[in-house]
Amino acid sequence: MVKVALFVRLQAKPGKEAAVASFLESALALANQETTTPVWFALRLGQSTFGIFDAFADETGRSAHLAGPIAAALMANAAELLSEPPQIEHVDVLAAKLSN
Repeated sequence: MVKVALFVRLQAKPGKEAAVASFLESALALANQETTTPVWFALRLGQSTFGIFDAFADETGRSAHLAGPIAAALMANAAELLSEPPQIEHVDVLAAKLSN
């Protein structure tokens, strides 16, 4: 069961909205390779506001994800794509329903 999560808010630079959406869509392949990331969502919250929500069984999984390829790619592209640094929130999961 997932116990901890991350919510990351991303604000695209003007004119970079499609590039941010494409980046997030392509990150799904990386998320699928992470064995300690059972829940991963890329979100569009508004015209230029995006988000990532992912959840983990424990702090070890969350830390591994933050040190993994998605985070590295995001930080490598942040200056080009985002108008401000990613806002990363560590959150606790109080309840979850996960099914196929």
